[in-house]
Amino acid sequence: MAVRLGALAVALGATAAAVSLSAAAAALTSGTPSPYAFADGAQSVEGASSTGNAPLLKPGGTYKSSLPSSGKVSYRLDLDAASNAYVSVTAAPSPDSTVSVIDGVRVTVQDAEGNTCSVDNTSFGIARSPHPIAAWGMRQISPGKALCQKAGAHYVTVERVDPDGEGSSPDAWDLELVAMTEPRTAKTGPTSAPGVWNSATPQPLQGEAERREGGAGFTDATPIDQGVWQDDIRPGQTLFYAVPVDWGQQISVTAELGSTDSGSTDYISNALDLTLYNPARGDVADIGVGYNGGQNSGSLPPLPPIDHANRYAATAQVSALRFAGSHYLVAHLSEGVAAAYGDGPFPMTLRVRVSGQPQSGPEYAGESEPKGVFEVSDQDREAAAEGVTAGDDTAMRALAVGGIGTGSALLVGLGVWTVLARRGTAA
Repeated sequence: MAVRLGALAVALGATAAAVSLSAAAAALTSGTPSPYAFADGAQSVEGASSTGNAPLLKPGGTYKSSLPSSGKVSYRLDLDAASNAYVSVTAAPSPDSTVSVIDGVRVTVQDAEGNTCSVDNTSFGIARSPHPIAAWGMRQISPGKALCQKAGAHYVTVERVDPDGEGSSPDAWDLELVAMTEPRTAKTGPTSAPGVWNSATPQPLQGEAERREGGAGFTDATPIDQGVWQDDIRPGQTLFYAVPVDWGQQISVTAELGSTDSGSTDYISNALDLTLYNPARGDVADIGVGYNGGQNSGSLPPLPPIDHANRYAATAQVSALRFAGSHYLVAHLSEGVAAAYGDGPFPMTLRVRVSGQPQSGPEYAGESEPKGVFEVSDQDREAAAEGVTAGDDTAMRALAVGGIGTGSALLVGLGVWTVLARRGTAA
């Protein structure tokens, strides 16, 4: 009888899986924006109110935490004296929360002596639409720097920019933290940023659009390469895409929001927000596209080719384009669009151009953590061409099984039970 019950459990387990997958598929097609997709296996960690008991973030690790409406939370990095270190913090407020114009997340990195290594702020902007935003911190080893060059403990402090601002709700925000290290170069290279690059505004890429559905988080980002890509986006929703950009290549992007037949002409400032993040999830550039019911578009500013020496640039936008790898396009449609134009979905087109031939990058004296994060592999290029990340084939096959339908799955389970019951009677 144990065997029969075990077989029944397998059948019912398959049924439950089908039900779960069917529900997930239904959620994707509903009008409710998907929540942020945290990395599978992210370790839960509680930030400390004091650096004295700050929890350790290990390079290559991904962590889930939370940020209270007021006060700071701290984490620790134990670093050597040779590697560059980066930590990205993605803040994901609840879709039901409210935020002020300048509210956002601030990330500060300091060494054990209290010297500030970096400070970065990211805000929600004038649309005041809560959505996942990311800021990054770093400890950079550089011959031109005197501070933050020693081995030892470094502290990452996270706080809200304007928790008491008009319209900000006192909700805690979920956080996703990723710690990365970049090894030193084997040979001494340039210590100043390239002085000349093609800064002309490129023409938006033309051609027929291909559908490619965006992901709901950085680790869930849908791979895309050069091309014209179309997706549907709903008010309050945030979609993630990953574009492999190699050493020496330039990326340019134009985002378009399609027209609607609602009859309204209300103008929504920064209705569509598009942000480009580098492989360490550092903010590179963004554009806000206004909307009045007719189609509209906006382009990211001209950006330099990927170069290791860009890190020495005076402007943050150029400095952020310091390594090859997957660069992320994050699109958010303001929740304010719904009041004037309904719940959508609205057609969005991304015209992505990656110009220039890949070049040889610096020779690193070691491996990055996570491994391969600052390079473009053949697998990355293949994934971008096909739009499927490693492991997604299994998920899609499971979803296809779920698509058979809950009723069919129940029939399968009952069929197994019937066969087992008959065998028991015959025995």
